[in-house]
Amino acid sequence: MTSVKTEEKQPTVLEQMGGVSGMLYSSLPVLVFVIVNFTTKNLMAAIISSLAAAVVIGVVLAMRKGTIQPAISAVLGVGVAAFIAYKTGEAKGFFLFGIWQSVVYGSAFLLSIIVRWPLAGVLWTFLNGRDRSWRDDKASVRDYDIATFVWALVFFARFAVQRWLYDEDQVGWLAVARLGMGYPLMAVALLATVWAVRRADKRLKAAEEAAEAKAAAAVEAETEAVLTRTADDLLTPDMDELKRVVDAESRDKSRD
Repeated sequence: MTSVKTEEKQPTVLEQMGGVSGMLYSSLPVLVFVIVNFTTKNLMAAIISSLAAAVVIGVVLAMRKGTIQPAISAVLGVGVAAFIAYKTGEAKGFFLFGIWQSVVYGSAFLLSIIVRWPLAGVLWTFLNGRDRSWRDDKASVRDYDIATFVWALVFFARFAVQRWLYDEDQVGWLAVARLGMGYPLMAVALLATVWAVRRADKRLKAAEEAAEAKAAAAVEAETEAVLTRTADDLLTPDMDELKRVVDAESRDKSRD
């Protein structure tokens, strides 16, 4: 069984979400869009402002991390949302991509439970460079099923609330729901994932230690058996050889 490195420090919930700066960066383009749209009543100005905020955030992230990937990620989501708002001609269209994205993510997490590959476990092991030994333990799979179900509930809750606000044309409340149901609910889902990880790691470590103890006991038993056979061979006379000696002595006496 592969070793489970439970001694490594696991990232905190805040670290998994990108820290405080990550929370602020992801929230800024949405806030800029809503504020500019509310104050100017100009959809195009709100779109341009949110895109500009996303570009600035992307540049900052790229400079901090030394790669352009964060910049692309920062601009892409806002760019798609802004494009939909532009095509629909309505400010609420800015949130439409995120609303349906929640359905897709929620469905993916739910489907992964059905096929017995819970995404909470798969993604955690992938992102943290872990092995998938938990797949061979039914109890660990069940724990990851629970964590995955929490993620599915988060995404479906986002969809239900934000879709209703979208239908009611509540742009301001859409922004509140987008932010309020973002990181706070993600924190709950991440806590469920950390709970599953710790239970699985503890269980797998116990199983590994039991297997090692069993292997050590088997080696010890085999060693004792070998020593016993060796002692028997040394202490037990060879009857065939003894018989030959007796026969030889008998022949010698008969000749005498």
